Parts: sequence; structure tokens; C-alpha cells
Amino acid sequence: RIEGRVEPLNADNSDSYFHSRPRGGQLGAAASHQSRPIANRPALEAQMAAAEARFADSEIERPDEWGGYRLVPITIEFWQGRRNRLHDRLVYTHDGDSWTIQRLQP
Repeated sequence: RIEGRVEPLNADNSDSYFHSRPRGGQLGAAASHQSRPIANRPALEAQMAAAEARFADSEIERPDEWGGYRLVPITIEFWQGRRNRLHDRLVYTHDGDSWTIQRLQP
């Protein structure tokens, strides 16, 4: 079990993550109009070829709509089954500066 919040990455972090990805994945992101309908596979491959030509000699620009999210955990519970229902349950809770660990009864 994880409790926390999800935050969108800012542009600098999105750029950094985008450029850490393999070049082929960057090209695919630049070529694709994600989740929009497309007529057929050859049309998608033509978009990829256009992206390859456009960025042949340059760094691939992160598409404006491409970004990431960060999961900021507050509580994480690890559970391991044991014999006779004497399971191990450990809860880690982040208080902003450090993590505390608490054992729970099964």
C-alpha cells in the first residue's frame, strides 16, 4: 500500500528525463500525436521518418505535451505473508525530513 501525492514535473525536469531516454524513444515521442486516431501503420511510419529527418543532425526537442509525473510517497506499507497468519507488516512514514518505521500486527 502506498499513500502519497502525484505532482507534474516542471519543464526542466521533464526535459532532463526526456533526454535521458534512448534516441529512438525520443523520436517516437516527437513523431506521435499520442492517443489521436491514425489511418494506418504506414502513416505512423511516415511520421517517424519525418521526425528522423527533422532531427537528423540535432537534439530532439521534447514535445510540449510530453511530460512526466513524480509520485511523492508519504506512507509505504510492506507486507510479507508468514505461517499461521503471523505476517510481517512494516509501515514507513515520511514526515518531511526522514522516514519512521512502525511494525503493525497482522
